Amino acid sequence: MVSRADRSRFAEWLWTVDHYLLAAFSVLMVGGVVLSFAASPPVAERIGVETFFFVKRHAVFLIPGLAIMLAGSLMTPRMVRRAALIVFTVSLILMVATLFVGFEAKGARRWIYLAGFSLQPSEFLKPAFVVLIAFLLSESGRRSEVPGVLFSFVLFAICAALLVAQPDFGQTMLLGLVWAGLFFLNGISWLIIMALGLIGIVGLFAAYAFLPHVTNRVDRFLDPSSGDTFQIDTAKDSFLAGGWLGRGPGEGTVKRILPDSHTDFIFAVVGEEFGVIACLLLVSVFAFIVLRGLRHASRDQDAFSRLATAGLTVLFGLQATINLAVNLHLMPSKGMTLPFISYGGSSLLSSAMTAGAILALTRRRPQPSRGDVVTVSRLSPSSLM
Repeated sequence: MVSRADRSRFAEWLWTVDHYLLAAFSVLMVGGVVLSFAASPPVAERIGVETFFFVKRHAVFLIPGLAIMLAGSLMTPRMVRRAALIVFTVSLILMVATLFVGFEAKGARRWIYLAGFSLQPSEFLKPAFVVLIAFLLSESGRRSEVPGVLFSFVLFAICAALLVAQPDFGQTMLLGLVWAGLFFLNGISWLIIMALGLIGIVGLFAAYAFLPHVTNRVDRFLDPSSGDTFQIDTAKDSFLAGGWLGRGPGEGTVKRILPDSHTDFIFAVVGEEFGVIACLLLVSVFAFIVLRGLRHASRDQDAFSRLATAGLTVLFGLQATINLAVNLHLMPSKGMTLPFISYGGSSLLSSAMTAGAILALTRRRPQPSRGDVVTVSRLSPSSLM
């Protein structure tokens, strides 16, 4: 046990971090490796690699992912902002490079090789983008001479243009929803909200009209007979086959025929092998993280910490919701991973960055009260300058 009288950095972190959020993120990280054992071996065998190839790679990425989450949770809000600026800048440069020297897969150019590993820069861009937008909006509210709103529009336009160029409409939509959500949480007029909504609707129609892969996915969702719906039909059948308790670990068949059973459709594997009850437990963990993160944000009096915590929590929860909705055929296929659960090194490390930033921003921090008595609350970023 660590005494409360211990003033070391580890002791301070241990007594101030949200233990429930830390436990929930850890459960998802460990659960991702366990479910990789269930979903990925047949995929590895189909493509001619060693049976536990994806399991081993998932475990390898889990180690730096855990380190990133824990290191991130030690940061102050000021350090979170600085780290976000560095990550955003590097990710933006890599996204531009990806358009020229990246490799193409499934009709999209989203990945680039670095040090022998394939990297998806847009995954790392997302949490950094949210933190920077939160900072810009909070600063514009604190100092009227700061054009935070204008800069926010410019940053989103740049990111959206690069994502559409890949193309990656799913990530564009996710980033746009979180960006609009931050504006809403920051408190803007209904006129601007309506304008943003109109821009979003126009963007959706434009994507449907001019991007063939978006058109095909929407058409197949609205009218299954209009194209190939093998993956989504198989995913739906897996939930019916699994029932409440599932067929048992390793007894599923969906993973043997679904090309993306270890990534986009891993939730279908969970449904077949572990049942509806296990699916509900997994969804409950995601729901707990979202609700607790938003609870922290609602109680935070510092504008930056409040917006950043809410934005990162919405990003994490919305990405999970999109993945689950696609598996259940509640929305068109998006190619969105399930945070910490789906296979993918970039996705896992990006999720770890998001989790670490949430843990850092929700830590209890000492702040003088009106009577100059030190109480426990969160320290505002401005007091860290």
